[in-house]
Amino acid sequence: MKVGRSHRIRIDDIYVPVKRRRTLDPAAVEAIAESMLEEGQRTPVLLRRDGKRLVLVEGLQRLEACRSLGEETIVGILVRER
Repeated sequence: MKVGRSHRIRIDDIYVPVKRRRTLDPAAVEAIAESMLEEGQRTPVLLRRDGKRLVLVEGLQRLEACRSLGEETIVGILVRER
């Protein structure tokens, strides 16, 4: 997987840190899911590598919206650590 390019990634392969999970907004997830039904996913989630796993950097509401729609994959971009 190349840094900076969008890829289709299995949702189950993405690790969401506990700290980030606390920011989940069910109303936002529902609104994004409705938008995705009409327009598809417009903005990829951002991920970073941590050893062998992919860690969510940005896009929790989008990830959960895809999950709520029964999607198995999501478009994501691998970013580098600073």
